[in-house]
Amino acid sequence: MITDQHMSTDSGSLSPGLLVDRANHLVQMIAVPSLVQLVLRVALAVPFWRSGMLKWDGFLRLNDTAVTLFSDEFMLHLPGGPYHFPAPTVMAFMSGSGEIMLPILLVLGLGTRFAALGLLFMTLIVELTVPDGWPIHLTWAAMALGIMAHGPGHISLDHLVCRARSRGR
Repeated sequence: MITDQHMSTDSGSLSPGLLVDRANHLVQMIAVPSLVQLVLRVALAVPFWRSGMLKWDGFLRLNDTAVTLFSDEFMLHLPGGPYHFPAPTVMAFMSGSGEIMLPILLVLGLGTRFAALGLLFMTLIVELTVPDGWPIHLTWAAMALGIMAHGPGHISLDHLVCRARSRGR
């Protein structure tokens, strides 16, 4: 509703306050919460998926590079360290599995908060391994925490499951 205070003295032009209100409304129409939640889920999933795809030579077959990274290259930067990863083959398998499965769950929006928690944990391990990468790791952590706090949104299997459960009651 346009009131006299929103009109300027010019012939019918709008006040800066009304223009800001209209711009805010336009931004809110573009940034629909469910769309934002979907984009957050995909944005967090992509780097982990891409990393995971590099670790496999086939179904449940780690490539030699993945194992070599965890046995020779990657180190945990903890006080008194750096230290080699324990059980590098197991670590490579767990990392590669998580980097494939958790992004799939995240994109589908199935077990979303738990998938985001798993990727947050992986982000912490990556930060201990590559401490200089903290700016991107902080971004991943913020996305994971946002997903954990606000859930997957309406564009998700979690939402469909919840709706189906509530109809069944």
